[in-house]
Amino acid sequence: MFFKKRPKQKTVTHYETQEKTISEVLDKANQSSDFSTISSPSKDDFIIVSYYSTLIDYDLLHRSLLQKIKENSTVITTLSDLKRIIPLENFQITRDAKEIEKGLFKGAALVHLRNDNREYALISLENSRLGMRETNEGENEFSVIGPKVGFIEDLTTNLHLLRSHLVTSDLIFEEFEVGTRSKTKVIVAHLAGVTNPQYVQTVKQRIQDLDIEVIYDNTQLEQLISDHSSTIFPLYLTTERVDRTVSTLISGSIAILSDKSCYAITGPTTLMNFFATPEDYYLPWVVATFFRLIRIIGILFSIFVTPFYVAILTFHFEVVPKDLLGPIIFSRANVPFPPVVEVLFLEIVIELLREAGARLPTKIGQTLGIVGGIVIGQATVEAALTSNILLILVALAALSSFTTPIYKMSNAVRLLRYPFILLAAIWGGLGIYVGIVFLIGHLLRLKSFGVPYMLPLFPYRKGGFFTSFTRLNFIRQKKLSPYLRPLSRTSFNPKDNQDSEDGLNSE
Repeated sequence: MFFKKRPKQKTVTHYETQEKTISEVLDKANQSSDFSTISSPSKDDFIIVSYYSTLIDYDLLHRSLLQKIKENSTVITTLSDLKRIIPLENFQITRDAKEIEKGLFKGAALVHLRNDNREYALISLENSRLGMRETNEGENEFSVIGPKVGFIEDLTTNLHLLRSHLVTSDLIFEEFEVGTRSKTKVIVAHLAGVTNPQYVQTVKQRIQDLDIEVIYDNTQLEQLISDHSSTIFPLYLTTERVDRTVSTLISGSIAILSDKSCYAITGPTTLMNFFATPEDYYLPWVVATFFRLIRIIGILFSIFVTPFYVAILTFHFEVVPKDLLGPIIFSRANVPFPPVVEVLFLEIVIELLREAGARLPTKIGQTLGIVGGIVIGQATVEAALTSNILLILVALAALSSFTTPIYKMSNAVRLLRYPFILLAAIWGGLGIYVGIVFLIGHLLRLKSFGVPYMLPLFPYRKGGFFTSFTRLNFIRQKKLSPYLRPLSRTSFNPKDNQDSEDGLNSE
């Protein structure tokens, strides 16, 4: 493995302990073809400028640095003179080789006098927008109604989006650096006075304890700081939507963002959070409650419909109504396989279509899913490889799994079917019940930043139990859910609206 969690007594690696001089840093950098060293257009070329051409903004280099040096070449004798002339805020004079190496990799230009190697100047010319998208409309979490702005791979832009939605000094950003080679900037965001400090300390400690070379994406960081690494269930809510992140911050959770990633990690998270969407709060509460219940029912149907089909046809024919028994027998009359084989066959075919459609371009993937599903389904029924009733059930199960608003939870639901199918084939209904017991036991063991994953179902919390299945009217939802232990629970105060309404009635 290329990463590991830092032990209690950290052993320092050679990469971390090796001290470098400034000349060694520059010699190492010169081995790369994108590292450039030029002499400034000034008297006797006595100013040397070094930089990584792939990281800087050339417009800033020529307009704000080289041009200013050329215009003021007669008055520049020290780096302090240069600092007064250059119209850039990020100007740092240093002698530290580590700072110089770090600054070069962050898009800074290194400036020093030809005959003076005692001091160097780091001038930030970073081209932070290079290769970045302007906006993200949340393709993986499509917004039916409400804001459509999502995070992009630029951390500064993402922090701006959060700050523009939460215009308060209580929104705190704490910066960390993760990765001995990537030096990835990671931000922990929380609302002071709302978020429980215990959660903030837990997150900070886990990030600080990481010993990893490179962070490719925030989703990788999610796995490294997870409470349980051997579960298929997502323990943190990974989202690209700004409104979802803002709503979790207000409820007392923490958001983690990292540079070069368009996803935010939010937690602590409970199981029921994965069945709620921001659209629930943009629609009338009755409609939102109906759709939330549809999602929960759809997930249960997706997991258990095919295992129950296997259990009933293998062990429990007596529970089938007489009117339905005839069509089932007729549809399976020519099928040479037992129910478990034909179920696994169709489930794997559906998974193949899903994966192929996800990896192909959008238009081709949609065509493959529709045409492939129709052609393969019709062909398997005509070839007597499966029954038409099972084909309908598998298609409905696949359709129901898409009701999950979070992709990672959808993957967990897809995977859960297979152990239940095997248990149903071995012990019938008893096997399904045994699987449910083990599933509930596993869920009860899970935690998210130390918070039980099954809250508020177990341990039972009256305040959050009903809001997990329903979306209450705003007037009744005055307090935040207590199970995250927020410092401030006030969510909505209808007093002013109520007073205005009484005044209108009195008139």
